[in-house]
Amino acid sequence: MTQPKLPPEIQQWFDARGWRVRRHQLDMLSKAREGRHALLVADTGAGKTLAGFLPTLCDFALSSSEPHPEGLHTLYVSPLKALAHDVKRNLLTPIEEIGLPITVETRSGDTSSDRKKRQREKPPNVLLTTPESLSLLLSYPESLDLFASLKRVVIDEVHAFATGKRGDLLALALSRLERLAPDIQRVALSATLASPLSFQEWLAPQPVDGTGEIHAADLVLGEPGAEPDVEILLPIEERVPWGGHAGRWAVGQLYEAIKANRTTLVFTNTRFLAEFIFQCLWEENEDHLPIGVHHGSLSKEARRKVEDAMAAGELRALVCTASLDLGVDWGDIDLVVQMGAPKGSSRLLQRIGRAGHRLDTRSRAVLVPGNRFEFLEAMAAKDAVDEGQRDGEDFRAGGLDVLAQHVMACACAAPFHEDDLLAEIRSSVAYVWLDKEVFQRVLGFVENGGYALRAYDKFKRIVRSKDGVWRLAHPNQAQRHRMNAGIIVDSEMLTVRFKNGRKLGKVEERFAAQLSAGDTFFFSGMSLEVESVKDMDVIVRAAKKSAAIPSYGGLRLPLTTHLATRVQEMLNDRAGWGRFPDDVREWLEVQDYRSQLPAPGELLVESFLHGGKHYTVYYTFEGWNANQSLGMLITRRMDDRGLMPGGFVANDYCLAVWGLKPVEDPKPLLSPDILTHEFTDWVTESHLLRRAFREVAVISGLIERQHPGKRKTGKQVTFSTDLIYDVLKKYEPDHILLEAAWADARARMTDVGRLANLLERSQHELVHVELERVSPLAVPVMTMIGREAVPQGAVDDELLIEAETLVGEAMRIGPEDMPAEEAG
Repeated sequence: MTQPKLPPEIQQWFDARGWRVRRHQLDMLSKAREGRHALLVADTGAGKTLAGFLPTLCDFALSSSEPHPEGLHTLYVSPLKALAHDVKRNLLTPIEEIGLPITVETRSGDTSSDRKKRQREKPPNVLLTTPESLSLLLSYPESLDLFASLKRVVIDEVHAFATGKRGDLLALALSRLERLAPDIQRVALSATLASPLSFQEWLAPQPVDGTGEIHAADLVLGEPGAEPDVEILLPIEERVPWGGHAGRWAVGQLYEAIKANRTTLVFTNTRFLAEFIFQCLWEENEDHLPIGVHHGSLSKEARRKVEDAMAAGELRALVCTASLDLGVDWGDIDLVVQMGAPKGSSRLLQRIGRAGHRLDTRSRAVLVPGNRFEFLEAMAAKDAVDEGQRDGEDFRAGGLDVLAQHVMACACAAPFHEDDLLAEIRSSVAYVWLDKEVFQRVLGFVENGGYALRAYDKFKRIVRSKDGVWRLAHPNQAQRHRMNAGIIVDSEMLTVRFKNGRKLGKVEERFAAQLSAGDTFFFSGMSLEVESVKDMDVIVRAAKKSAAIPSYGGLRLPLTTHLATRVQEMLNDRAGWGRFPDDVREWLEVQDYRSQLPAPGELLVESFLHGGKHYTVYYTFEGWNANQSLGMLITRRMDDRGLMPGGFVANDYCLAVWGLKPVEDPKPLLSPDILTHEFTDWVTESHLLRRAFREVAVISGLIERQHPGKRKTGKQVTFSTDLIYDVLKKYEPDHILLEAAWADARARMTDVGRLANLLERSQHELVHVELERVSPLAVPVMTMIGREAVPQGAVDDELLIEAETLVGEAMRIGPEDMPAEEAG
């Protein structure tokens, strides 16, 4: 590829900064000039964002002989509001220093309604937004003219959302943009893709001529960067903990690391842990170092304050969640700390890349395992990073609930003919499978809710005229759609604020329901006392002490199959145990002596008596979601067989089930038909399908949470969706939303694919070991019994105390463990 030349003023800007224009940046400029769609995969710090915007900067160069573009020219889509805010700050630097006539603005849920209205009438040249805000913008009639001038769409951190429902929404938005501006170039950026080809196909528009050929965007690979420097933190003169997940044991060492570095970014896997670790650090902070906290439930003002403070170099440390996983460019971060297991090598690479954030600078990271299994997982993740191995989620067919929301957005913008819209939708690889019959079912649902609900006027949203054109049933439907559209369906939240109106953020309704006047809790880095709970607000004042920390619902980060396999390989690589701490090596050696170690592709099952109950531990390595589902299914089957189950606990690595009678042969409990019989019955009867239905009902627009001047509470939404669920289940069991809910319940909530593979494997590779007492490998999951409903981190100390009792039993080697000739 012949490398293009930059306009002289842009080249001079690079030269003045002492920067070399990277090969991949020029390659992206070439792709733009050729009108090619392109996916750039490059290491963190390689200048990906600048590579995505470089063609735009060149289009506005003062030295260009072409007239400067007018109107909206480039659309930048990111998964996080914080990322768009950060990109705006960094993009303005070259624009201002080069003197380019480019206007840049952001648009998200945090943008005021006045600014949003002005942006529709007088758009900036570059608009930074999220998938949800883009979809809403496309629902306005002005969008037909607004996007006519669009030349480029840049999708940053595409791996973070393309495989989920937000990716479905963005794919549909890209199809619409393609119709409004047929010559636009699609660009996607990422540092961590295990399978670039599937993302190249997702990015490219697809033909709808029935050829079956799948098109793919061009792939551009970035220059390799410096290898990251990753270490695993171990307790000083202590043992790696048996139980717990928070890594609280490491707070003292973490604080010393913060003192030894200019700026440290501390990642946690949940919002609860972010607040918990921040509180622990603050108690340790005798030097009064400026330390902040950042997560998605904090108010916009609180998030902006710490983001700006980090950008200005005013903080020594920031404790955060995935809210800052992606692309935030703070070049002076010296160290990244991951509290707890990273759950995937790509996620770890992404977080590590926040340190240094320069291609030729080694990123430094420290992993803090919460327990012994997490130590092995941290080692596996470190090895994967060292070898450049990445993992990620697979694509699946686009969701029908997202499609229904998009159809309504299109109707809000302008009347449409169903054949035209179907062709447009099928140009996305996420919906290339969509046929006319399924699409008509979706249209019927958007029209009146479906057969069982069509008698109710409130579900009538669009109508079809005699000429076959669909339009809104009433103009006010547009406002109702824009107030309720979205993909992220969190639990209902209440605003935490002071009496003077200052907002701190949001807590879930279920947490707020437990609060009374005088109660204290720790939130937004402060100790707070409740004054009152009114409507959708928790009114607080500052307190001298605090007790609870809000926890939040939602799915746990799944352990990737790639890391799970690496951990199992590590368990069986006895020669490699020499690099483990003495206590971890001893743990595995005693397990190997007294029982067995689970080999890759093998399912180890242990049975033993403990505390008068019969325990069976299944070492699946399939992740918490799959193990939770398996626990539900096994206990049902045990009950049917009279084994009197008492309960179960699960972590990412194994499942422990107990009962009053022993499981002499676990294989029948794991037969694959459990997924066609017990699984179907269980999901239908349990909360899983109702919860999935609640989400698809909200996303599809069937249930509206927001009305002018009023918002439904979580209880009201649940009551409404449960009522409709019962009606549809009885009178229209093939309703399209029940179909969508089943797809969610199976694929997302239960990791049923991994479960099916496990059950198939169990019929051929199951090893059952019967023991006299608890095994060393079972101790981490056994410490969870009775604690599984408590937020992670809150009871780590108690877990460690309880573990010592189990450890004495598990690690003791007596005559009963030896062969008969040795015991004699």
